[in-house]
Amino acid sequence: MADPSSQVPLLRVAYQGVPGAYSQLAAERAYPNCEAVPCEQFETVFEAVEKGLVDRAVLPIENSLGGSIHRNYDLMLRHRLHIVGEIKVVIRHCLLANHGVTLEDLKRVLSHPQALAQCENTLTKFGLIREVADDTAGSAQYIANHQLKDAGAVASATAAKIYGLNVLAENIQDYSNNITRFLMLAREPITPSAIRPFKTSIVFALDEGPGALFPALAAFSLRQINLTKIESRPNRASKNGSLKCFNYLFYLDFEASMEDKAAQNAVRNIEEFASSLRILGSYPSDIGMS
Repeated sequence: MADPSSQVPLLRVAYQGVPGAYSQLAAERAYPNCEAVPCEQFETVFEAVEKGLVDRAVLPIENSLGGSIHRNYDLMLRHRLHIVGEIKVVIRHCLLANHGVTLEDLKRVLSHPQALAQCENTLTKFGLIREVADDTAGSAQYIANHQLKDAGAVASATAAKIYGLNVLAENIQDYSNNITRFLMLAREPITPSAIRPFKTSIVFALDEGPGALFPALAAFSLRQINLTKIESRPNRASKNGSLKCFNYLFYLDFEASMEDKAAQNAVRNIEEFASSLRILGSYPSDIGMS
């Protein structure tokens, strides 16, 4: 019989939401056999990793239809965690309701605003009033706990099973290519490799001026490094803003490992004129979709 003390403990992975959330699905696909730990807010997820309450976090960063999750960009700057991986998950929304409730009985539908927006055409066809909630699985939990007869929820089929709901309609998103990219975060970075496809994420600030962003982009173009994402966010630490001029932070993803000399040189090039620069992580690319 195996010695219980010799068994490797389960990796504890935090996600935002309640059981049945798409973030839980992403966490369990990113770290099979992990203990997925629900957290109420995105901020709570970051804090759980920082305090050592969990080992990893899996958080959404962008959706192919709804765009970037700006809150998590801002939190990455506030907290000193490292991106150690990414996973892309195909999102398949379902219309859920309590058993015995038909589509004709429904007057309204609850869900996260992005989920409601992703199913806009279908919900309009069904004639349902949309009500915003904190998250998809939380909406399913709410209508189940309150045994609502006039309201449904947009959530996953997994949420239907967890909360004992009926699936009235499957795949109700307006477009089939509904994919969310999740980041895996940890307290310590991983060692970059040049063997497998890697991606690197950085954030930097530039002094104001015409064409200030151009040399930063040229640093990668001249070295044949492909950029996959650029996102600007207000630089709240800046004290130079005015009604006419605003300072921004630039979050940038590029297809290269920090083990690569070309990537190192590109980043060093930007550091020469950037007012600040931070490497958020150099991590394996997810070239498939779950």
